[in-house]
Amino acid sequence: MWTVLLFGIYTEGILYKAKMKTWLPIPKLEATIKRYLRAQKPLLDDGQFRKTEQFCKSFENGIGKELHEQLVAQDKQNKHTSYISGPWFDMYLSARDSIVLNFNPFMAFNPDPKSEYNDQLTRATNMTVSAIRFLKTLRAGLLEPEVFHLNPARSDTDTFKKLIRFVPSSLSWYGAYLVNAYPLDMSQYFRLFNSTRLPRPIRDELVTDEKARHLLVLRKGHFYVFDVLDQDGNIVSASEIQAHLKYILSDNSPAPAFPLAYLTTENRDVWAELRQKLVSGGNEETLRKVDSAVFCLCLDDFPMKDLVHLSHNMLHGDGTNRWFDKSFNLIIAKDGAAALHFEHAWGDGVAVLRLLNEMFKDSIQAPAVSPQSQPARTDSPAAVQKLNFKLNDALKTGISTAKEKFDAIVKTLTINFIQFRRGGKEFLKKQKLSPDSVAQLAFQMAFLRQYGQTVATYESCSTAAFKHGRTETIRPASIFTKRCSEAFVREPSQHSTGELQQMMAECSKYHGQLTKEAAMGQGFDRHLFALRYLAAAKGIVLPELYLDPAYGQINHNILSTSTLSSPAVNIGGFAPVVPDGFGIAYAVHDNWIGCNVSSYPGRNAREFLQCVEKALEDIFDAIEGKCIKT
Repeated sequence: MWTVLLFGIYTEGILYKAKMKTWLPIPKLEATIKRYLRAQKPLLDDGQFRKTEQFCKSFENGIGKELHEQLVAQDKQNKHTSYISGPWFDMYLSARDSIVLNFNPFMAFNPDPKSEYNDQLTRATNMTVSAIRFLKTLRAGLLEPEVFHLNPARSDTDTFKKLIRFVPSSLSWYGAYLVNAYPLDMSQYFRLFNSTRLPRPIRDELVTDEKARHLLVLRKGHFYVFDVLDQDGNIVSASEIQAHLKYILSDNSPAPAFPLAYLTTENRDVWAELRQKLVSGGNEETLRKVDSAVFCLCLDDFPMKDLVHLSHNMLHGDGTNRWFDKSFNLIIAKDGAAALHFEHAWGDGVAVLRLLNEMFKDSIQAPAVSPQSQPARTDSPAAVQKLNFKLNDALKTGISTAKEKFDAIVKTLTINFIQFRRGGKEFLKKQKLSPDSVAQLAFQMAFLRQYGQTVATYESCSTAAFKHGRTETIRPASIFTKRCSEAFVREPSQHSTGELQQMMAECSKYHGQLTKEAAMGQGFDRHLFALRYLAAAKGIVLPELYLDPAYGQINHNILSTSTLSSPAVNIGGFAPVVPDGFGIAYAVHDNWIGCNVSSYPGRNAREFLQCVEKALEDIFDAIEGKCIKT
């Protein structure tokens, strides 16, 4: 469920359409059906495809048409939001599985370029202050909108940025339109701070309390809070924050016998019941302090051994030192390695990546403290409150059970990564190939080599160019990638390098088309999802299209992929979305390609990455006119 903005995919054609109306368009039903069938074609044999075609025809001319008309009418009455926003919140909040591994991803910061600033206390202080500076700028209405620039010479300038700050949000779209720049929807940003997901029976609840002024700090399974904003809303001095964090780092208390944080790893209904026991057991006020905190800072007592260790630690850790329900956890290890781990229901990667970028830039360019800074002489024992929870036997049993389940599932997760150094974005663009299409083609080739099939593949794309847009799905597995993969993997000697180059160009062109359609809200996944949601809400029997095994198969995303690229990001990651799948976080950098892959025992991530590496070698050989090695 990792959803991150695909940078550089907005072209003039996309934004021409987007600028005509700021709300997320509902695609035409016939266009959705065509796109759905095109995505099914490489996954089905001829007999299965004919059956699916029949289901689609019946749907398009029957119940689907009625549902579509109702959806359009409903959308016209609700111009304050998008047609997908409500159903998407429901999908996340109604899911009963643990949010750990199933939903929450992470993004890790690059180290501070000044190595001495990676000291844990120094970096924790600087990153905390930078995060609060971001909060202050956001709430003052001074945060520059995230903007796509079609004509950077006119719009990506200090003058424009100053101007857009003072334009009311309702008019900013039009002001930006005059210089061909398009602000992205920022409606999710308020949930970044003072927010948490509360477990409730059947459907969870998102809560935000902007009045709270305290930070939540977790260390060795203990909970601490102290104010980071004063009564007037000003940031507490950096030297005081540093003193309080130093005090917490000096606490020699042993880890608690029953670490409460394990409960946030539980099935949501189980956690809802246990939370009610916590509340009725006299912990309501203490829990409120956890839930309302500005954010959760997690201080880990050990350094990161390598990127695999870092990925495991930032994605799940040992379960004792994270509050997984918070909108985000800022994790800082003993060696200063840092990451944002975030809950996914409230928003997508766009908001989190913006926070991460701003925190990284601010903490490096304007650090609040230096390694030589002396913490304030302040009464930290009085200012820092250690939270204590009253646990009865039922809660202790609940924590022990949650730990057992968590340990068992985490043990089964494998993570591996590669860094392909032969080339990246710069080289591929010179060949007139979309860098993203090349990475996606490599995944198709790798899976074909390893398992002999083409399977359902998911790539997330932001629709933040529209009001309350969330994400749309790009379906990278196509008849073009299937033909090209089979040529490379099964019969390389039967094709000239020119033919292989031609096939890669076709893949690139088609992938570009899919990407543009998704960014314009013209994919098929969200539309079909909304129609199904509407049918359920109206008590209509589920249409046959949704009962077709092919529909189940294309939504069983064995290859779940997401990309991000930022100078602030070291690595990102997430778990597979199905037990027999891969979770593929990747980035095509200027001169190299990085890929971080997770899997459960049903799949072999290490072997898959070897196949990805082989695929990239073959692709680069073909581009350079070399013979493909078998």
